[in-house]
Amino acid sequence: MGILSDVAGHPLAQQFQTLGLGSQIAIAFAVFVVMSVVLNVASQIVFKNPNEPPLVFHWLPIIGSTITYGMDPPAFFRENRAKFGDVFTFVLLGKKTTVAVGPSGNDFILNGKLKDVNAEEIYTVLTTPVFGRDVVYDCPNAKLMEQKKFMKIALTTEAFRSYVPIISSEVQSYFKKDADFKGKSGVVDIPLKMAEITIFTASHALQGSAVRRKFDTSLAALYHDLDMGFTPINFMLHWAPLPWNRKRDHAQRTVAKIYMDTIKERRAEGDSNKELDMMKHLMNSSYKDGTPVPDHEVAHMLIALLMAGQHSSSSTGSWIMLRLAQNPHILEELYEEQVKALGADLPPLAYEDLAKLPLNQAVVKETLRLHAPIHSIMRAVKQPMAVPGTKYVIPTSHTLLSAPGVSATDPLYFPNPDMWDPHRWEPNAVNAPTIVQSSADEEKIDYGYGLVSKGAASPYLPFGAGRHRCIGEHFANVQLQTIVAEVVRLFKVSNVDGGNTLIGTDYASLFSRPLEPAKIRWERRD
Repeated sequence: MGILSDVAGHPLAQQFQTLGLGSQIAIAFAVFVVMSVVLNVASQIVFKNPNEPPLVFHWLPIIGSTITYGMDPPAFFRENRAKFGDVFTFVLLGKKTTVAVGPSGNDFILNGKLKDVNAEEIYTVLTTPVFGRDVVYDCPNAKLMEQKKFMKIALTTEAFRSYVPIISSEVQSYFKKDADFKGKSGVVDIPLKMAEITIFTASHALQGSAVRRKFDTSLAALYHDLDMGFTPINFMLHWAPLPWNRKRDHAQRTVAKIYMDTIKERRAEGDSNKELDMMKHLMNSSYKDGTPVPDHEVAHMLIALLMAGQHSSSSTGSWIMLRLAQNPHILEELYEEQVKALGADLPPLAYEDLAKLPLNQAVVKETLRLHAPIHSIMRAVKQPMAVPGTKYVIPTSHTLLSAPGVSATDPLYFPNPDMWDPHRWEPNAVNAPTIVQSSADEEKIDYGYGLVSKGAASPYLPFGAGRHRCIGEHFANVQLQTIVAEVVRLFKVSNVDGGNTLIGTDYASLFSRPLEPAKIRWERRD
């Protein structure tokens, strides 16, 4: 009691008691914040575990490095790799997150065994509200592998042959009808246009004319609202009635209903509809136990399939156009490549023509190297994992984060890594990659949906690796190469200011994209 009496009698305590309640609360909160910061800093200095990776210093508990990471993830990775090496830990929304970069880091995380790492636990809070229930990460991994197998079977060379004319026709039709491309020249916000072109071409090619007829520009906007459901804050607040979550939920219900109505219509048609596409394939599919795929799962898988292509191909297509506007001479080289390889009359594009256009392929490849849509790939740690070649053991309290974009911009593998140079992919090029395993040499593995390349030890992984490698990468390449080839035939493009500056990157979503507005000048060819 004597101690308490002394404290209460202290002049500062007496002064505190004379303040109003609001002021007392404000001072108490300020003291709490200061003490939290002091204790947080002290814990980083005193309690260092030599068996865990170095921790990125941060002032505030819980917040940690969330803000600096979220502003520019690639810069954050580069800065801390320079300080700590290929393996380090930072606090992201209160969770210790261990980053492993470089080819060995890519392999460590992306080729992790199912007993060691788990994607579902990380991503289901984001994907389930966007895609819907019972698909992707809202189901056991074995079921997900079956779902991927359903979709992969429909992504065959024969299917791609039929897709190229569809994509070409959609692109030509878009530029004839869109009001912003009337006349001989003009200025457009290219991400908006590429979002619409991407969803129109993908919906028609992958999901058939019945779905495509229901897609207009308003539906492209709905897919944008779905995409914004992937904002990083939704790892914690996916349930909250925030403006972007309300838009996400409305978009999910609206798009799912369009698919469900179309499925009912096509079932009613029976065999009279001879069109073969992903929707019909899924409608006629069954799981290993003989259970037919329920209609709601068909609808939700179709959302996921189109969503996967929408955010990545739309972003990549936008970056391609912005890079060509920055480098108009490359666009002219692409045009001349078509004239030389296909003939001066430029006949309608066929699937086989794409292989005759190596620079066209390289433009897509190089853009994906510098502007990979996904900058961070996360996994939950299921049991303590030793990092090969180090003394570190990653505990189950951590999240693992792979950032393949770090190795894709590493001068050790890509000379002049910040330069956009499609010619680097040519044989014996000056800036040629020094270590990139060819797809023919990659080890193959079957995770349950057919043989795919392991490929995780490569420095170039724009489509991920391991059991969760993107199954749509071949379609994405066909789609983007066809779109670029058609644009090159129709237009010349340049920066609005006539210079060679490039727009910045928007990291508001987990999927990076150009900062908008991102305008380019177009001029119709004679």
